[in-house]
Amino acid sequence: QVQLVESGGGLVQPGGSLRLSCLASGFPLTDYVIAWFRQAPGKDSKELSCITSSDESTWYKDSVKGRFTLSRDYAKNTVYLQMNNLKPDDTAVYYCAADRDLGRVWAKDLQVWGRGTLVTVSS
Repeated sequence: QVQLVESGGGLVQPGGSLRLSCLASGFPLTDYVIAWFRQAPGKDSKELSCITSSDESTWYKDSVKGRFTLSRDYAKNTVYLQMNNLKPDDTAVYYCAADRDLGRVWAKDLQVWGRGTLVTVSS
């Protein structure tokens, strides 16, 4: 069964850190682009936050650049999103998604999606 499962969300104070995990099963991460999206409370759409490509190149949205870091663990078939210096505006449900085609990321039309994990940044 092809699936992605996110974990690691929770409540954190502003300035704190969290590490999200995106565990892939049923397919190898080596050939796939993994993108993280987030959907803030009350918003209808998901916002693209960052991407790790199959060649391990990365892209980050300006609002998270310098604070978020992606990494891959092929032995665990998992992508990690390290989030530092979190801000209240980072509060959202975070989704990881996978596809072989980088072009589909921009259209938010990836093949596999996780169910999301909630991150709340509040004092």
